[in-house]
Amino acid sequence: MIHKGLRPLVFCGPSGSGKSTLIKRLFDEFPDTFKFSVSHTTRIPRPGEEDGVHYHFTNKERMQEQIENGEFIETAIYSGNLYGTSKQAVEDVQSLGKICVLDIDIQGVKQIKRIDLNPLYIFVKPPSTMELERRLKARNTETEESLKRRLLIAKSELEYGETPGNFDVVIQNDKLEEAYQILRNFVVSNYNIHCHTGESNASCFF
Repeated sequence: MIHKGLRPLVFCGPSGSGKSTLIKRLFDEFPDTFKFSVSHTTRIPRPGEEDGVHYHFTNKERMQEQIENGEFIETAIYSGNLYGTSKQAVEDVQSLGKICVLDIDIQGVKQIKRIDLNPLYIFVKPPSTMELERRLKARNTETEESLKRRLLIAKSELEYGETPGNFDVVIQNDKLEEAYQILRNFVVSNYNIHCHTGESNASCFF
């Protein structure tokens, strides 16, 4: 099946957990090690988005056909549009000799656990639901209704994320530096990444 290369890395966590910040730190420190898989979507491209770079833009009929053919490892529906990660997208990253990173929701994690992908699973959680609510409010992007919905979703995500055995590591993102060190240590030990720090630069390799 897929895992001819390095095991993919699956990130999951509620919106507002700081997951994206941690992933960005990882990519910044190891620019040649990790790469996102390019997802498919049936939504219309936004200004500045390129096909094959930001997403593989497609239509519902075509994507539905590919799903039925077993070409996807996980799919989801948001706002009436299909989104998904294809086997090919993961293989494209692995063929470059890089670790494929997937940032997906709980439903995607459950789908991936049913197939032979064999990734490492990381769950990022906020220190508390009160702190999560504070972070989401601070964004000023949520209506009262959408905030309630996000918190409700987060509650079920946290229940699944904190259940022993569902993830290889659960990182509580209270203090960013400490959370990143846990993530970094987990990744470096699992992929045998070695780093040499020089006076002017640091180089890392498998």
